[in-house]
Amino acid sequence: MMRPQDKYRIALLSAYALALHAFESLIPMPIPWLRVGLANIITITTFILFGFRSAMMVTLVRVIIASLFSGSFLGPGFILSMGGGLSSILAMGFMLSLVPRLFGPVGLSLIGALSHNLSQLLLAYLLFIQKIEPVLLITPFLLLIGTITGTVNGLAADLLIKGLKNSQQRIQNSR
Repeated sequence: MMRPQDKYRIALLSAYALALHAFESLIPMPIPWLRVGLANIITITTFILFGFRSAMMVTLVRVIIASLFSGSFLGPGFILSMGGGLSSILAMGFMLSLVPRLFGPVGLSLIGALSHNLSQLLLAYLLFIQKIEPVLLITPFLLLIGTITGTVNGLAADLLIKGLKNSQQRIQNSR
């Protein structure tokens, strides 16, 4: 059973993730399906501050609501986004359970980006393309872009986490 403050926190963080997702859709990209994954800044922050379960909920809410708004619910984009989001959270959770203190926001973001891209490639191959050549052709490009965006998003999440912790510390000190 979730406490009311947990529900509120997940709703608020999901709204932030949706806002970043919507903002990102306004940025012109050279390739239509390419996304920077700005909403993952919120996912990483949620994961580090509030744990696996909260991050999973934020991801599920963001993917479902964003797909409903864009009209892609249960379509190929939704399937790829949901598969990537779930595998990303599961991979980060797995790595943190193995070596809890080894990865910070940037490391977790890179793990999430790698898992996200590989799972989307696998899903695209299994469900839509069913030819290995196009998947192999695009894999290096996606991994390079995922490494860059994963690093940038991880650095942004790190700054956000530090800022939130500093704000919380100042609030506690002023009481």
